[in-house]
Amino acid sequence: MQGDNTTFIVIVAAIVVLALLAVWLVTRRKRTAHLRDTFGEEYDRTVKEHGRSDAERNLEEREKRVSDFQIRPLTIAERDRFAGQWKEVKALFVDSPQEAMLRGDRLLADMMQTRGFPMSDFDRRYEDLTVNHGKVAHHYREGHEIAERRAEATTEEMRRALKNYEQLFDELVSDAGAEPAALIHDEKRDGQPGDTGVWHSDQVSTTQTTLGQPIQRG
Repeated sequence: MQGDNTTFIVIVAAIVVLALLAVWLVTRRKRTAHLRDTFGEEYDRTVKEHGRSDAERNLEEREKRVSDFQIRPLTIAERDRFAGQWKEVKALFVDSPQEAMLRGDRLLADMMQTRGFPMSDFDRRYEDLTVNHGKVAHHYREGHEIAERRAEATTEEMRRALKNYEQLFDELVSDAGAEPAALIHDEKRDGQPGDTGVWHSDQVSTTQTTLGQPIQRG
C-alpha cells in the first residue's frame, strides 16, 4: 500500500511539473510574440546582439520605462512648423548635404522632445523610440550612423541618411491630424507617387531658406 501511495505521489508530481512547464512555455511564447509584434526588426537585432533571454528582458524594460512617459501627438500648429522646417532641410541639401543631414538629425530630436520623449544620449533616445515606432526606428538609427561619420560619407550616403530621417519624420507627424498637403512633401513630379522632388539634381526650382535667401537647384 505504501508503494502504491509513493507511485501515486510521483505521478501527481510529474503531472504538476508538466503542467507548470506547459504554462511556462505558453507564457514565454506569448511574451515573445508580443515583443516581436511591438519591436519588429529591433527584436531580431537585439536578440542577435544580446541573446534571446537578455534581449527580451531589455525590451520589456524599455516598454516599462516608456509607459511612464507623457507622449502626445503634435498639435496642428507644431506639425505645420516642423513640416516647414523639414522642407527647408531638404532644400538645403542641394548646396550643403552635410549641413542638411545634421539639421535633419537635430530636427527629429526636437520633434521627439516636443512629443514628450526625454532627451538623453542617442542610444537611449533610439531605444525609447522603438517601443511605439518599431517599424521606422531603424531608419533613424541608420541615418544617425551616417551622420556620425559625416566627414567620410559620400553625397549619396548623406542622401540616404536624409531619406531614412524622412521615414521617421512622416511617422512623427502622422497622428497630428490631416497632413498639410504642400508642406509635408513637395508636389509630386512626372506622375510618380511619393516622389518629393528634392533628391534629383536635374530639377531646377527656387526654394526659400530660413534666411530668406533663394537657393537655385540645378
